[in-house]
Amino acid sequence: MAPPTVLNSGEPDSRRRARPHVVFVPSAGMGHLLPFFRFIGALSAHDVDISVVTVLPTVSAAEADHFARLFQDFPSIRRVDFNLLPLDASEFPGADPFLLRWEALRRSMHLLAPAIAGVSPRATAVVTDVTLVSHVNPIAKDLRLQCHVLFISSATMMSLCSYFPIYLDNKDAEADVGDIDIPGVRRLKRSWLPQPLLDLDKLFTKQFIDNGREVVKTDGVLINTFDALEPVALAALRDGKVIRGFPPVFAVGPYSSLASEKKAADADQSSALAWLDQQPARSVVYVAFGNRCTVSNDQLREIAAGLEASGCRFLWILKTTVVDRDEAAAGGVRDVLGDGFMERVKGRGMVTKEWVDQEAVLGHPAVGLFLSHSGWNSVTEAAAAGVPLLAWPRGGDHRVAATVVASSGVGVWMEQWSWDGEEWLVSGEEIGGKVKEMMADDAVRERAAKVGEEAAKAVAEGGTSRTSMLEFVAKLKAA
Repeated sequence: MAPPTVLNSGEPDSRRRARPHVVFVPSAGMGHLLPFFRFIGALSAHDVDISVVTVLPTVSAAEADHFARLFQDFPSIRRVDFNLLPLDASEFPGADPFLLRWEALRRSMHLLAPAIAGVSPRATAVVTDVTLVSHVNPIAKDLRLQCHVLFISSATMMSLCSYFPIYLDNKDAEADVGDIDIPGVRRLKRSWLPQPLLDLDKLFTKQFIDNGREVVKTDGVLINTFDALEPVALAALRDGKVIRGFPPVFAVGPYSSLASEKKAADADQSSALAWLDQQPARSVVYVAFGNRCTVSNDQLREIAAGLEASGCRFLWILKTTVVDRDEAAAGGVRDVLGDGFMERVKGRGMVTKEWVDQEAVLGHPAVGLFLSHSGWNSVTEAAAAGVPLLAWPRGGDHRVAATVVASSGVGVWMEQWSWDGEEWLVSGEEIGGKVKEMMADDAVRERAAKVGEEAAKAVAEGGTSRTSMLEFVAKLKAA
């Protein structure tokens, strides 16, 4: 393959050469890329040179669009194009396309060293996604660069990621994976763990173990959280209770969306925000299950029945495929939910398949509840907005994130509701009843509002997250 291409915005002057130069190595999937882009936007205000490894081709159209917007918003950021080696997907029949991308990235990592070594001015640090750290950290060490992990999930999930290899080393080799007591954090039930971790032969699990062992060897871990949201997990990581000698932990969340995200929402998705403008305060249930989280058509129809029965106004972002490029072929809203439903909820419900700026939606005064899959980006955005979250985890780290939703006051976790791989349906009657109950619960609303106040304090001058960001920048400049 051709060597990676480094695109510069111009020759740096002598002043710029003295600044830290951080090379970001993101992974795939909008749930991974959005936190990277938002953190990069925040870091760009701190007198730091930045390059971003851009993996080509992207898996989804949304990824390609957001890469383009990042470089448009920040023309001084350098782009390092990185073309992957071919991967024979037949080795992993039925694997998630994003897991395949992570594996292709890992298998191409030997090409990353010359790409990083070739950037100008010389790199001083690397920030990698956790899915790639087992390969990126050794490369950084060979190049004598700092290596930090930008973790896209919770501090609680980081404690599981780093402790899981130790748990496996200590358990009976013949025994199944069970409940996991993470020192200083909490017990995580077996049923809360990401499903692949129950099978040690799964591709995801092998990657998870390798990366968990390597995290502790890095120079720091950045997490999109704040001290008031996860005080116990953050203290356990920082105090070495989870693993002795754990690297510095920088809680730097919640992140804010970039200007380009807001512009795109205003230009392309104004219909959703315009519809919200017409609704009374705190009257709308916002329903979204993430950018790559699918729900069966039968369950979607039960959700529709529940929203209809609740009597509440609602904005529903409907997704039926894992990769957005496949969404058009899956049919329109009426194909999935039927003409009758759309007619019956006309005037009080809006359903769309379009991308929306979730931060803008959650910040809208009309929104009173968020029915969510409990993906970590959604949890932190709900926390920042002070909007109660009704957590219905669908897979992956969602149940671990839901433990934070419940313990922090962000919202309520429906632990008994089904998730991916479980064939039974949650009835529309039960969904509608819970939605109606939460919309009328002042105590839930007050707890969520208090979390929103703590989130604002964290990122304000002198706040815990602002201080963590300054400590991270100081570490970069000390290299």
